[in-house]
Amino acid sequence: METKNIICFGFGQVAKNFIKKLNDQGVPFKLTTTSREVSRNKKFENISYESFQFTEEGFDKNFIPKFKEADHILLSIAPINGTDIVIKNLKDYFKSSKFKWITYLSATSVYGNHNGEWVNENSETKPNSPNGVERLKVEKEWMQLASKFDLPFQIFRLSGIYSNQYNILKRLKLGEAKIINKKNHFFSRIHVEDIANILFSSLNNFKKKEIYNISDNQPASAEEVTMYGVKLLGIDKPKTIEISEVESDMLKNFYKDSKKVDNKKMKKFFNHKLKYPTYVEGLNYIFNNII
Repeated sequence: METKNIICFGFGQVAKNFIKKLNDQGVPFKLTTTSREVSRNKKFENISYESFQFTEEGFDKNFIPKFKEADHILLSIAPINGTDIVIKNLKDYFKSSKFKWITYLSATSVYGNHNGEWVNENSETKPNSPNGVERLKVEKEWMQLASKFDLPFQIFRLSGIYSNQYNILKRLKLGEAKIINKKNHFFSRIHVEDIANILFSSLNNFKKKEIYNISDNQPASAEEVTMYGVKLLGIDKPKTIEISEVESDMLKNFYKDSKKVDNKKMKKFFNHKLKYPTYVEGLNYIFNNII
């Protein structure tokens, strides 16, 4: 099997789970990542890799030879002040024709508010939040670059991510969860392992310049998910507060949008069966194995 030269721009929970999946499946690869920190050699699980400093101000020039060797690129750095720093720093270096797979991780916030109705990849994008506006702008810039250089490029629009480490059960146990009184508020979610599994599937099942919603099968209100967590843990219901009492701008923006994210295209194209098809399976696994 041919060794893949992979660069992860950003190395957060999605990228780490993707790399873990490759490693677990015995796929040979060389890994390079970027970080805001000073460049150095690092280790993840049993994998040795190089991490290079890469910021909006510039980057370690020793990174360029590694970039020129890369054939698989995972882009998970969020826009910074409306700018994608990978495009800003490296736009002209993408002329290379050796890339086999480039994936940009966007977010379903690009759809904005659809009043609790279903959205698919062809739905109107009308973002409300600064994050959604910036994500949509950067999506378009990447699509333009992909067209210009004929890149093997795809976009994954991720729903709200939860994981074995970051989830409502943990927040409930820490006493950090509250119920926000907001009627008809729906959103979709996805377990990070399922994102990693679909990224893995896409290595061998790829169509350039496509967009996929990456989401589980059951949109639900935050209150519904929280109350399921309460039931699992056998604890009292957390405090309910009004939306006007929310202090976090990010949380306020989250509650402006209500939509159910359709995942049919993802499941059909990648022929993928979700490990955690709804929050119920995901939280049950975390409760029985992690908490």
